[in-house]
Amino acid sequence: MQSGRPATTLRNKAPMGKLRQKITDNLIPLFRRRLSGVDALPQLAVLGLLSGILTGGVILVFRFAIEWPLEHFLPGTGSESFEQLHIVTRGILPLAGAIGLGLMLHHLAIHDRKVGIVHIMERLNYHQGYMSLKSAAVQFVSAVATIVTGQSAGREGPAVHLGAAFSSLLGQWMRLPNNSIRTLVACGCAAAIAASFNTPISGVIFAMEVVMMEYTIAGFTPIILAAVSAAIVTQAVYGSEPAFSVPPLTMNSLLEIPWVLAIAVIIGIAAAGFIQLVDTMGRYHHKPVLLRIILAGLLMVPFAMLVPETMGIGYDTVSETIHGDLGFWILLSVGLAKLVVTGLSLGLGMPSGVIGPTVFMGATIGGAMGLIGAQVMPEQSSSVGFYAMLGMGAMMGAVLQAPLAALMALMELTRNPNIILPGMLIITTASLVTSEAFGKKSLFLTILKSQGLSYQNSPVIQALRRVSVGAIMDRSILRTERELTIEEARKALKSEPKWLLVEGSNGPTALLPAVDLARFLEDAEEEAAEEGGKLPETIDLVAIPANRRDLAPVQYQATLEEALHAFDKGRAEALYVQRQVAPMIQRVYGVVLKSDIESYYQYRRS
Repeated sequence: MQSGRPATTLRNKAPMGKLRQKITDNLIPLFRRRLSGVDALPQLAVLGLLSGILTGGVILVFRFAIEWPLEHFLPGTGSESFEQLHIVTRGILPLAGAIGLGLMLHHLAIHDRKVGIVHIMERLNYHQGYMSLKSAAVQFVSAVATIVTGQSAGREGPAVHLGAAFSSLLGQWMRLPNNSIRTLVACGCAAAIAASFNTPISGVIFAMEVVMMEYTIAGFTPIILAAVSAAIVTQAVYGSEPAFSVPPLTMNSLLEIPWVLAIAVIIGIAAAGFIQLVDTMGRYHHKPVLLRIILAGLLMVPFAMLVPETMGIGYDTVSETIHGDLGFWILLSVGLAKLVVTGLSLGLGMPSGVIGPTVFMGATIGGAMGLIGAQVMPEQSSSVGFYAMLGMGAMMGAVLQAPLAALMALMELTRNPNIILPGMLIITTASLVTSEAFGKKSLFLTILKSQGLSYQNSPVIQALRRVSVGAIMDRSILRTERELTIEEARKALKSEPKWLLVEGSNGPTALLPAVDLARFLEDAEEEAAEEGGKLPETIDLVAIPANRRDLAPVQYQATLEEALHAFDKGRAEALYVQRQVAPMIQRVYGVVLKSDIESYYQYRRS
């Protein structure tokens, strides 16, 4: 009986092995091929779900790494009670943390120190969204360290980096085309915001408005699925409530509209000042990183001692502001202090997030302005929480220059449609004041510019980035040696290829239409028949009359934008599409002409 069991096991394993081999050989390459185009919605939807689940799990680990030490080592309850620390401890903690962070970053290469949303935008613009595991590890450790040691920091920016990085790594592991990796990065960004704030809609808009800077129908589906799945993962642990407990809010009277506009102007000015402060301090980025981080820690010391509300994320202060528990001078002082210390430390290179401090600044300044309105118009004025939420949305929209993302966040956090009308008014006005009256771009674009970088977001570039060369390449090719016998030439033409790739010592060197070889053979046969001569023994494909094109390689994962760069860089007339299938072995899949890219953009783009 026992001797029969192994045979049964082998019989069962054999079909499983064949099935696994079939999936590897057929389904996965087909999956990748479909993703090369812009219309692969079912495949992108699967990627969006995978990205959301993965990002949700990563954000849970990230939040646990922050909250566990704070809950166990801070006095009182919760993870944000820095105010209850002794005044001397409050001064020592951020300085010691800055020294530790500075030493860690000092021993890293410059490209390994880059973190946050600005780094994501750089990788999207210059590296097709490829991010490394080392980058994610540096972001994880540095973000936890900044928040736990009481720096003025937020967790949403680092969370977005982690979501984008792990989603990018998922695409790299699956060896997907670069256009799909860019979509996965956007999915990770949306999922991170959805998981952090429990606001899936604003996560979607944030990814497309702030990071990708484009709206596409094909992009919405996977990004929505990523945001929803990430929110479900975090809701399973933290519940379905949003980041803040917001009481019912409503605008009491239309007579408040002028005051709402006045607050919008004030917050627009504050946002412009914050962006300018970050930009000014960012001009010292060439100084040693250890010196800059320690200086940021020193600057944090007086704020930590005198205004401890500025330490850490500060969402406890935001919650107290929304419920009207803080007075005018406290709100104004902590709001301005948060603006100054965050701008100084962020500009000096402290690896901290900016979205959380932006929410803090907007809520406290808006709440302070709401208290003034209550004194001027006690009968018509709305609650302090109403103005705090409006200020939060206005500051976010102005600093990030993302009014739609800010409005969606405001609506999802309050879960109150009554705030939409005043929210639209204050967010758009504040954003206009910052951008038009003071000429400020979004904070992230400003930081990129200070680093000597830019972000290409023209419609043509965006359209070319959405498609891989695999979607338009001509697969009707035949690789052949330079010299062929007559029989070999006839055999090559029998398979009816459109193009012949002439091999050289280091790969294909020339491309010629197969019809040119057929014409040469026909002419040679006619000449031999008329003159009674013999056909040549060999044919040199580089010597015969033909419309040959110089070749350059491009990787299968490349986008059409990368293909255009390859044309310009190598001055080639055609590209052969290759992918490494084994060490030192490259497989050629097809060819792309420059005219193919131009015709695709003109006639087939969606």
